[in-house]
Amino acid sequence: MSKRLEGKSIIVTGGTSGIGAAIARAIIQEGGQVLVHGINESEGRALVAALGPHASLCIADLAHDGAPEVIVAAALAAFGKIDGLVNNAAIIERSNLKAITPEGFDHTIAVNTKAPLFLIQSAHPHLAKSKGSVLNIGSINAYSGESTLLAYSMSKGALQTMTRNLANALGVTGVRINLINPGWILTEREDRDQVARGLEVGWHKNLDRNAIPLGAMSTPENLAHAAIYWLSDESYPFTGSVVELEQFSIIGRNPEKL
Repeated sequence: MSKRLEGKSIIVTGGTSGIGAAIARAIIQEGGQVLVHGINESEGRALVAALGPHASLCIADLAHDGAPEVIVAAALAAFGKIDGLVNNAAIIERSNLKAITPEGFDHTIAVNTKAPLFLIQSAHPHLAKSKGSVLNIGSINAYSGESTLLAYSMSKGALQTMTRNLANALGVTGVRINLINPGWILTEREDRDQVARGLEVGWHKNLDRNAIPLGAMSTPENLAHAAIYWLSDESYPFTGSVVELEQFSIIGRNPEKL
């Protein structure tokens, strides 16, 4: 029985840890090849070594204009083709209207919105040949966002609009573009950041059910399982889809009082 991504070559940005690493592992488990992109070389080398011979590493800073071409060239050098692209890398800078700076805003937009756009532009000729799939990783913050995530929320709103715009424009080329908006995910970075902000170690085990209705936070692995569907032929011919992966309906939510 063939695996769901048998023979497919997929780029995952921000793939050395967290959600990106979980997606990279799932791609390998489903028979695919993966170019793991990141900026932490030691972390990336360790992951690629663990993933085995069907994984390759590309170190590039998405804030630099030439990064998309570098990443696409690395995928072609490693695998000879591109069947999928996961735009996962993101900067999460906590700022509000008072604290935000032009430099911080520009950096967030460069990595979270500009880089995915130009990665799609660079990869598109190769994705058109393979009738491939792009999966953008957004955030439920795209709908308005937390007050302390101003630039991040704006960047994810733009990513969502870009997904629908390009899906409509590029469908005739056979390339599908979809987006997942994750809710609260227990990544290593989220755990570390919350502890740094003053929460106790193990904080995620003691959350109120109004925050996490099912009693445990969603994991990168949960999200990776869903990502495989959008990268595989199972999701054909759907494009321009925006899917919220959260433990409650983010729009019009009315928490049950237990």
